[in-house]
Amino acid sequence: MKVGFARRLALLVLLAALICGAAPTAGAQAAAALNPMIFVHGYVGSGSQFESQKMRFVENGYPDSYVQVLEYDSTPATPVPGTSGLNPVGIHVIEQQMFPRLDQQIAQLKAQTGRSRVELLAHSLGTTLMQDYLNSSPARAANVADYVNIDGRTASSPPGGVRTLALWATKGPLSPAGRSIGGAQNVTIPDSTHVQSATSPVSFDAIYRFFTGRSPATTDIVPEHGKITLSGKALNFPNNTGLAGATVQVWPIDDATGQRTSTDPIATYSLGSGGDWGPVSAQAGRRYELALLRPGVPVHHFYYEPFLRSDHLLRLLESDALRSAGGAPSTKSVAMVVIRYKELWGDQGSESDVLKLNGLSVCTAAICPLNHEVNALFAYDRGDDGKSDTSKPDPVYYQLPFVSGVDAYMPAQNPPVGKVTLTLRSRGRGPVRTLTFPNFTAVSDVVTVQLNDFEQTAAASPTPAACVRRQRFVIRIRQLRHGRIVRVAAYINGHRIKRVRRHRVRRIVLRRPRGRNNFRVVIVTWTADGRRKVMVRHFRRC
Repeated sequence: MKVGFARRLALLVLLAALICGAAPTAGAQAAAALNPMIFVHGYVGSGSQFESQKMRFVENGYPDSYVQVLEYDSTPATPVPGTSGLNPVGIHVIEQQMFPRLDQQIAQLKAQTGRSRVELLAHSLGTTLMQDYLNSSPARAANVADYVNIDGRTASSPPGGVRTLALWATKGPLSPAGRSIGGAQNVTIPDSTHVQSATSPVSFDAIYRFFTGRSPATTDIVPEHGKITLSGKALNFPNNTGLAGATVQVWPIDDATGQRTSTDPIATYSLGSGGDWGPVSAQAGRRYELALLRPGVPVHHFYYEPFLRSDHLLRLLESDALRSAGGAPSTKSVAMVVIRYKELWGDQGSESDVLKLNGLSVCTAAICPLNHEVNALFAYDRGDDGKSDTSKPDPVYYQLPFVSGVDAYMPAQNPPVGKVTLTLRSRGRGPVRTLTFPNFTAVSDVVTVQLNDFEQTAAASPTPAACVRRQRFVIRIRQLRHGRIVRVAAYINGHRIKRVRRHRVRRIVLRRPRGRNNFRVVIVTWTADGRRKVMVRHFRRC
């Protein structure tokens, strides 16, 4: 009797351990069903072109470590003078160096995640490289579950026989109509130019559906609250080699002036050969200055719009050649570059980007024509004459792909007690976004402002985490003025867990996820006339 009871007791203890302690959480089970991914950028690109997409994937349930990039030196592919198209000999050189690196990265990702295959994505020149990679051997193709070809090379059949999604931009000289990959799922991204097709929320929606077979919880960059983390690399651009020996400082700044609000940086990093820095703890919804210091050259200050959530693909791009291309730096004016990985349009009428520096409109039809596909706009006082001229682009910078330049005089001071004000009305609509930074002299300091490549539609300030005591809890659906909510989708930590459709949806009952003390709920609602709204709520177990 005693022996039988002991055996039954041991069995009960074992079952309890399996149910309560050893069972994987819903989040772990969901992650186990996802493949990790690698993004490969295009000509004179970097991992920055996947920065916003990574945040979307993480918001929709992918672990941060599952979303990676492969960066490389694309300059060998530079066209030979007098010829058209990229240099095929240089492309072969790139592939000889890249393919062994990609083999290693795939093997490491498979080992880290326990998945047998990875997802592969490529943009522009990257599509030529990845098609060649998949076609190079059946063994390489067997390691790839799905391939996404973004506005690049066409093909008669899916590369290496791998299931393929081909995304095509629809505007600009790099994106002619009628392109396709035979046997692939071909999708056009409406009203988009070349780089925009890689960063677009429409592209993300298509990619996520292709990978998972379901719709994402949201295509917005959903804000987090409280503490977030930031990290990235400082790179020689466009070679994408680490800035070994440089120093990165992270400074809190005043939103109204861009001036530092502390006497010491909140973090300092001495860079090794890879250029890696971070992670640094920051506050969601705040702006920060990232300062890049190297001996004998101007300090490079990087400014961003407020960081909405953790971001681990930040790239501090440095180029001595680009910085000096405009000639001797001015002691009286600011020198800067504005970057956005969604082309700046200046000649599209009501859809043009209205970009101003100290009130001067700098993205004109002459300086930012759609056909030049401008992702980087250099602004400085050309000729050091204290005057601005926006009637024509800078002749040096305009020769470069995806780059333009403008003669813009922005008064500088030493010390920089004044400010430069940048405003943007994106594509001629939406709210005006404003950023400020100190008016450094170009002799000692240069500035990069990176603008978001997305338009924010989700709530900018998520509500504080609410306490949930019961296993089931209710979220009330606020009705819109002049409209009733007829459809609701609920997602917990990026995974859809419920859909409701009725004449009017007033509330939705959810179940608290097992094994999670803190969780995020995204509620997507639709009105009878098709208007969509995203609501983000944070909860904690009491």
